[in-house]
Amino acid sequence: MTATVTRSAPPRRPGARRRAASRQRREMWLLMLPAMVPVVLFSVGPLLYGIGLAFTDARNTRNHQTEFVGLENFTRLMTDDEFWASFQIGAIWSVSVTVLQFVAALGLALLLNEKLRGRGVARVLSVVPWAMPPVVVGLMWKLVYHPDAGVLNNLLGTDINWLADFSLALPAIIVVGVWAGMPQTTVVLLAGLQNVPKELYEAGAMDGAGTWRRFWNITLPQLRPVIVAITSLDFVWNINQFGLVYVLTQGGPGGRTRLPMLFAYEEAFRYRMAGYASMLGLAMAIVVLAVLGLYLWRQMREAR
Repeated sequence: MTATVTRSAPPRRPGARRRAASRQRREMWLLMLPAMVPVVLFSVGPLLYGIGLAFTDARNTRNHQTEFVGLENFTRLMTDDEFWASFQIGAIWSVSVTVLQFVAALGLALLLNEKLRGRGVARVLSVVPWAMPPVVVGLMWKLVYHPDAGVLNNLLGTDINWLADFSLALPAIIVVGVWAGMPQTTVVLLAGLQNVPKELYEAGAMDGAGTWRRFWNITLPQLRPVIVAITSLDFVWNINQFGLVYVLTQGGPGGRTRLPMLFAYEEAFRYRMAGYASMLGLAMAIVVLAVLGLYLWRQMREAR
């Protein structure tokens, strides 16, 4: 009877390990290349080009010699009353829609998380607004708000021109923004609710905690990471909103619904001030990043 002796493979030399790691990095970059090329061409490239335009007097006209003007566009922006008016409207819009979306979506997610009859159908119907393009949503709600044949006026027995009223236009489009953006927030919160351990609720019930205490002390803390993520995304989406509001009001009446992106669009394509419009976009990007940075920092500090 002979014993079989197996020899272990000799350890790799440091040079061989480095070559293997280098080969893996090259393969990783090659695999990422098909996804990175479109991102660079259609996202990073235009972004850098727009930042460059912000410091020029570029115009959307023929035979215009673009020149570098430094911070001239920024100085004009700081003293532009119309920009600050649109910024105020954009802040009201984005904060209101984000908060109301979250509150409504959380209530709907809690309802859809219960074992109710027809829950599957309700879940499907709840994401229908998410599947509709903003232009379709805008046209549909324009019919709802129509002063003569609108569904809302027929129900209320009034003849209000909702989208042309100076005091009602902004609240009217906020309602549309909440309706259109609520489904995505609902889906994310519902996924978060389904990942909350059932044992926590059982332990809370055994300790005598009621429904409200279980929600406040178990559900919300467990949903904190999800809430931070989805409200941040919603805020960025809402502050950059364009298509929906453009279809509904085009910024009217009298600029009462002119969001910052609508203002930048008008400067670029109506008045052909491409350089100034680029500075508007750059300024809004800086504001959004600053607000998000402060918000995320506070949330992480509270989580600690």
